[in-house]
Order: sequence, then structure tokens, then C-alpha cells
Amino acid sequence: MHQVRTPIADRAHGARLTLRAALAAGFALLVCGCNTDQKITGAPDVPYDYRLRHPISVTEKDHTLQLFIGANRGVLTGAQRGEVLAFGQTWKDQATGGVIIDVPVGSSNERSSADTVREIESILAATGVPPHSIAVRSYRVSARVLATVRITYPLIAAQAGPCGLWPKDIGPSLNRDYFENQPNWNFGCATQRNLAAMVADPSDLVQPRAESPSYTMRRTTVIEKYRLGQPTSTTSQNSTPPVGKITDMGQ
Repeated sequence: MHQVRTPIADRAHGARLTLRAALAAGFALLVCGCNTDQKITGAPDVPYDYRLRHPISVTEKDHTLQLFIGANRGVLTGAQRGEVLAFGQTWKDQATGGVIIDVPVGSSNERSSADTVREIESILAATGVPPHSIAVRSYRVSARVLATVRITYPLIAAQAGPCGLWPKDIGPSLNRDYFENQPNWNFGCATQRNLAAMVADPSDLVQPRAESPSYTMRRTTVIEKYRLGQPTSTTSQNSTPPVGKITDMGQ
């Protein structure tokens, strides 16, 4: 039997095909919308703020003093005694643990280095380091090396970096950051690293310091002068009031 297609049948068939294509496209869009792992166009790979890209972290690190002891000396020099004294004084303000004295073993100055330990301990004790906070241990080195006596204590320190990393080209490229004129990866790292090195107390980066108690004697004096109507500013005892002349030359 021969089937004859009319224009009306052709139009109906085309409409059914168009409807099917539209339904397929709609379902495809729904499936794509359910996928939450798709990368959003324009979202940054890394934070653009340099403080988030190169954060300053507060960590604990070792503060070490190295002393070169001659093979035939056995005692500290005057300059080395001053260094140990300053080291012990900073321990009271900065240390988060005890002091460790590392003495070399196997080197040419092994005997003389061991002889200086008692002198080092006495200087540290004079600065206020408790004897139970001082530990002595040895480390092995080559006989050809003039090893040092190392004095170490841990402290809280701030650090950032490392700097100088260039994971992406800063020149013309097809990267989205170049076309969006975004800062390069290393931007701001040196500033963060210098700030971490200059801060006196790393805890200041986390929270402000508490207020120190006021000077009661000075505050009482100022309030009393204010009550009597007198000037409250501080004046030097050696200062004299002006006498209306420019110079004493010729007297």
C-alpha cells in the first residue's frame, strides 16, 4: 500500500520533532543545573587580597646563639660573655620554654667546648634562668670542623611567605587574571614578610595589649592643679621665662 504525505502531515511531523528537541534541551539544562561542581565563570582561583594570599602566621621557632670556642682555650671571651648575658636577659621576656646547650662531640674543640658549659650555665643563672630550665646535650660532627656551642630557646614569632613564587606568567597571556587586570601572585608578599619581621610582639597581630595602670601620683598632681586653676602642663625646672631679648652677645 502506497502512503501519500500531505503538507499538513509534514507540518505536524516537523512540530513533533521540534517539541522533542525542545524537551531534550530542557532536560539537559536541568541536569546541568543540578551539577554543583561546575566552575563559575569569573570566580578567582586564589584570593585577590594580598593579606589572604600571603597571611601572617604566628608560630614557635628557635632563637639560637652560636659560640666559637678555640681548641686550646676552654673559656669564653669578653665579647662572648656579653652575648650570653644578653641572651639570658631576652629569655625572661621572650622564651616559651627552657634553654638547651648543644656541645659538639668529635670535633677538634670538643674538650674546650665542654669546659665552657659551666661558665655558660653560671651566666644564664645570674640573669634569672632557673637551673632546671637548662639542658645540656651533645651532637656529633666531623673532626675537621670547628664546631660551635649552640644555645637555644623557643619563642613566639610571626612569619609570612615564602616570597618570590611566580606560578603564573605576569606578561600577556590567556589567563583570566591578565584580562581582568588582577594583581600577580607575589604582590604584597614582601610587605607582609617585612611586617612580620618588624613587629615587636607577635601577639599584637592577634589582639591588642591591655592598658597599663595609670601613674596615680602624677594623675593626682594634675587633678589638683586643675582644681586650683593652675597650668597642668609639665615644665622643666631649669627653664627660665623669656626676658625680652634676642641674644646675650657682647655681655
